[in-house]
Amino acid sequence: MRIRYVLSIVLFAGLPLHGAPRPNIVLMMVDDLGYADFGCYGSEIETPNIDRLAANGLRFARFYNTAKCHSSRVSLLTGLYCNQAGSTSLNRGVTIAEVLGKAGYSTAMVGKWHLSKEPTDRGFGRYFGHLSGATNFFTGDKTFRLNGKPWNDFGKDFYTTEANITYAKRFIGEMLEEKPDQPFLLYIAHNAPHYPLHVLEEDYRKYEGRYDVGWDIIRKQRQKRQVDMGLVPAEWKPAPRPELVPAWADLTEEERAWDARRMTAFAGMVDRVDQVTGKLVAYLKEKGLYENTLIILCADNGACPFDRTRGKEFDPWDAKSYWCYDTGWSHVGNVPFRLHKQNQHEGGISSPMIAHWPAGLKTKSGSITRQPAHLIDFMATCIDVAGTEYPAEWPGIDLEPLQGRSLVPIFQGEEREPHEELYFQFGENRALRKGPWKIVSHRRGKWELYHIDEDGTEMHDLADQKPELVQNLAIRWQVGAKRDRLKPKSMMPVGDKPGPRLMKTGRPAKN
Repeated sequence: MRIRYVLSIVLFAGLPLHGAPRPNIVLMMVDDLGYADFGCYGSEIETPNIDRLAANGLRFARFYNTAKCHSSRVSLLTGLYCNQAGSTSLNRGVTIAEVLGKAGYSTAMVGKWHLSKEPTDRGFGRYFGHLSGATNFFTGDKTFRLNGKPWNDFGKDFYTTEANITYAKRFIGEMLEEKPDQPFLLYIAHNAPHYPLHVLEEDYRKYEGRYDVGWDIIRKQRQKRQVDMGLVPAEWKPAPRPELVPAWADLTEEERAWDARRMTAFAGMVDRVDQVTGKLVAYLKEKGLYENTLIILCADNGACPFDRTRGKEFDPWDAKSYWCYDTGWSHVGNVPFRLHKQNQHEGGISSPMIAHWPAGLKTKSGSITRQPAHLIDFMATCIDVAGTEYPAEWPGIDLEPLQGRSLVPIFQGEEREPHEELYFQFGENRALRKGPWKIVSHRRGKWELYHIDEDGTEMHDLADQKPELVQNLAIRWQVGAKRDRLKPKSMMPVGDKPGPRLMKTGRPAKN
């Protein structure tokens, strides 16, 4: 604790930390991207710019989100659990932008908001993007805003992912011009690769034919890369293909062609996220900001299994299309883990997370840390590097105490004092991790128990062997739920049978 206190005093005084003043901060979140969807996390999707950040930075092997879009954004922005902060209203939380703005940072955001009010109401001095939870990537929607005012300048070449970085660069330039000696916070919340699977044709063509081999082969290849790069222990047994997903070989030729096409569209969307990340990095270098900018890149939840496709007859670069993929590919996105978005099994709550900060990271380039961390840690981390404090109170807010812990000790190559426990809940799905143990319930089914360090893919349920431990952890979950201000209905005890299956793929299993 003393080290962190001294760190904050040095930074707040504006004096160099290891030769660097307070850094600029770029927080980048992508949407509905699985643990294995970046190249540096095992994917065949080409993400050289993101991979380069990982190769020169630090990867987190066990980084957690909340398994859902809006709740992850709440936790990222406030350092609190979602309902504790007031959910989308944020009426019991203060945002990173508000705290850092008061500490002398310029602030800006681009992309998806998905919360109440607007970013410019919650501490962001500049904003471009959409307030909605998803949008048409080519024609946008009525919720687009530019600095608090409606915006609808959607030209024929408009594409949301590109527009985000165009405005990100513009805002950085404006902040530098307005206050050249002041650091900035930039929050980039990409809608990609969330459905609809809208992809630029050139990005689609790049991957055409690559997924004809199917999900069974692609998943095995990803898992092997993860083991080879030291990201996933070889002794972890990868989760099997879900029961309701047919073997690729059992699909008809028409079904294989359709599923290959929609994964091709998804891959092209991820590729474009990587391309614009490269443009942002190039701009930071051009402005002399690269060395002392802390870039943190993560995702809001695991890969999404929900197939809401319509407009299948249109190409995915046509704004009239609305493609999704389903469990067949989401279980590939989440390799090696079980289940998906909204679930509190590892496939729902595990994210890639990359930290890159040439002037500040003291870990070996390309390192992988296995220390668990969570989106709630971003507020504490930003406070730490900005040399300020979490406020004791805030006007108009019944402020809850900060839940996150700074990642700076990990950035410094040290063992961080871990969270005593991490709490998870969305809908009827719930979990709690305490040390190496995790209990998890799928749709309020019976508690499952896993030694999550030895069995990170949750293949060996130990609940029947350790009923006392399950009971104690279940009590701790209830404590977290009360702190999180859940309604009594959401805190009802779990059942005594496994939860129902996640969802159907729209096709009967053939094996």
